[in-house]
Amino acid sequence: MGGPGDPPEGAPEGAPGGGEDEYRSVVFDESFVRAARLQEFSAQERIDDHAPAVRRRAPLRRGVSRQALILVLLIALAFGTAIYMGVRHPYQTPAAKPTEPLRMTVIPLAPQSAVPGTADTEELYARSPAQQFRIGADGITMPASRRTAHFSDSQIVTALTTAKDYLVESSLDPQVLTGGTVRPVRILLDPQQLDQFDQSFDHPVADGRHAPTGWLVRFDPSQTELADSKVRVQGTLQAAETDSDTLEVTSDHTFVYALRPTGADDDAKASLFTVRRELHFRFDRDDLRTHQTELVVSYVQAGPLACAEDATDHLRPLLAGETAKAGGPAGTDPYATGGATALCGSLAASAQPRV
Repeated sequence: MGGPGDPPEGAPEGAPGGGEDEYRSVVFDESFVRAARLQEFSAQERIDDHAPAVRRRAPLRRGVSRQALILVLLIALAFGTAIYMGVRHPYQTPAAKPTEPLRMTVIPLAPQSAVPGTADTEELYARSPAQQFRIGADGITMPASRRTAHFSDSQIVTALTTAKDYLVESSLDPQVLTGGTVRPVRILLDPQQLDQFDQSFDHPVADGRHAPTGWLVRFDPSQTELADSKVRVQGTLQAAETDSDTLEVTSDHTFVYALRPTGADDDAKASLFTVRRELHFRFDRDDLRTHQTELVVSYVQAGPLACAEDATDHLRPLLAGETAKAGGPAGTDPYATGGATALCGSLAASAQPRV
């Protein structure tokens, strides 16, 4: 008869007996398995007495997640900051200053005797104070440029270059000189001055504001033509900072033209006509960017001219052999408002060629 731990049918054949086999407690034969009582827990028993095999998931939350909400808030904050800095940043460009109207003065210089002349224009120049002047744009020399407290060297160069371009177009362009066009000068002006410019040519008035000859040099094509396209020029350019947003360029140049009567033969006598122009140009940062300028002062002396001739619309030079008519400039009424005082000077004999 087997022991208490033996199977009902006794120990298996060939198996070691008693507690001598250390694996006896874990090794079972077929008869032991058949004799074992099997019990299967019900579903409720498994729920009550046993821990679930899988951890329950937290129920899904509907709507926007917390991370998405934070991301949206950060994007909104960044966008709002960018708008604020764009509107209120300390380096914002200040509002444009109103443009001043051009103030102009044109003074005719009357000769003291007959205007000298010769058919050889080279001889005319050689025997005049313009002998050493350069020809054309070469006579408008650029000064050394230095940066200022608020403007870079390149901005100074831009202002000087624009002023030179204006002088070239308004004093040397043959089409402008003969009254054929004004566009090369107009496109260099600040847009806020265009109304004054256009009004000056549409309705010329000697009021110190609307004289075409204050904007540019042009001769009456019905009376005068160029005898030599090589205009002699000499003068200076200077740039200075007037405030943190404004540059001013001052030019002072003398232009000497060889002229003769319109339609005259090539061997007709020519004479010299001298124009001294002192111009003040003003530039804000927009002008520097667009390569334009605001012309604020134009002071012109020109001769030989007759004081009685109107030099508002065109210059009508006295040519070789002509003399100034007796009498001064047109009368000025001190009681009339809106007009400028008529001025006239005398052209020194030393300013004329010795021929």
